[in-house]
Amino acid sequence: MDRLVTFVGGTRARILQLLRRTASTVGEMADAIGITGNAVRGHVTALQRDGLVREAGTAPSTGGKPAQRYDLTIEGEEIFPKAYAFVLEELIRQLRNRDGEEATIGLLQAVGRAAADSADAKGEGTGARVAAAADVLRSMGGDVEVTRVDEGWEIRGFGCPLSTVVVHEPDTCCLAQAMVSSVTGRCVREHCDRSGERARCAFDVHDPLPPDASLE
Repeated sequence: MDRLVTFVGGTRARILQLLRRTASTVGEMADAIGITGNAVRGHVTALQRDGLVREAGTAPSTGGKPAQRYDLTIEGEEIFPKAYAFVLEELIRQLRNRDGEEATIGLLQAVGRAAADSADAKGEGTGARVAAAADVLRSMGGDVEVTRVDEGWEIRGFGCPLSTVVVHEPDTCCLAQAMVSSVTGRCVREHCDRSGERARCAFDVHDPLPPDASLE
């Protein structure tokens, strides 16, 4: 709850917590929190604008106009603290203990290739596919930029979507690497920065070699 209060403020955090339990009207929320209906309405409007709260039908009429009920959106539920990082980190550890390093990496790569299915490359060519891979990373919660370099493209991240897990389980980066490779159809080199408390993604996507190029 403390982190939620930091993100949205104390009153809005209490509104979200109420709506997490049951859809409520402005009046019901006002009574539960102990503030005016107008104050609740202002907070609900802001939470709707942020995509955290939605309209959810009306309460039974008591003679006047039926009161609007409100509920959490999926995004509103996701703002509450979750154990995803702990579960994923422990799952990787258990897989490694049971099946070994190679099998664990193979499974993470398979998950990355599955994530590639959501890519939407607008246009043709490697550049469009690199942009599509970057969009998938953003949809996962990453913050990345694409830069054209001599050898091809670089996808550099400023915020890793799996940062909490990557710091303790570096093999997790192969999930994103496999996704980028699958979307682009190119050789991808991962050189993520895992030196600090927050990991930062970095992937080099290489242009294909010309047919007459030397491999030496």
